[in-house]
This record gives sequence, C-alpha cells and structure tokens, in this order.
Amino acid sequence: MNIRQEKIASLIQKELGQYFQKEARTLCMGAMVSVTVIRLSPDLSIAKVYLSIFGAKNIEEVFEKIMNSSATIRYEIGKIVRHQLRKTPDFHFYLDDSFDYSKKIDDLLKE
Repeated sequence: MNIRQEKIASLIQKELGQYFQKEARTLCMGAMVSVTVIRLSPDLSIAKVYLSIFGAKNIEEVFEKIMNSSATIRYEIGKIVRHQLRKTPDFHFYLDDSFDYSKKIDDLLKE
C-alpha cells in the first residue's frame, strides 16, 4: 500500500470504529465490533474491512446484520469523511478470526 492508501485506510478505520461503537446496541445487537484491518484497492474504490466481534451470542448473526447494512454504513461514513474524500469506497466486510486463532494456539501451548 502506498502512503495515500494507508492514510485513507486509517481514516476509514477510525470512523468505522466510532460508528460501530455508537451503533452497538442497534446494529451490533449489543456486541463489541472492532475494525482490525482495512485493505484498499489501488483505485480506492473498494475497502476490505476485517472485523472482530466480541460479546455476541451469535457472531454470524451480528456479522450478517452488518453485511446487510453495508450500504447504510457506507452512506453514514461518507457523510463524515466527505471533506477528506471525494468518493467513499464500497465496504466489503470479512470476519477476522486471527484473535480466535491466536487464543487457540495460546491454549495449546499452555497444555
């Protein structure tokens, strides 16, 4: 990633994190959603957003709700960053299971 991509990715990561924090009760069904990584396409039109979801009874259900709300999320983030970006990228959400993976390895090492 070049410097411009990194700056835009960090801006979007910050704003998405605040958005998920604000909408935790309704959109995230009370779960804590953390934006772990954002990878932007070279033309800045697509942002791959990796999410970690904590404290949810059904992680897949929360993730599905976020996926179904991606157009609304893009619109809300677009309103916030409209002075910094010409066009808000499309968000493609992915579950980041690296925390679960590292926890599993940690548990195995403790045995």
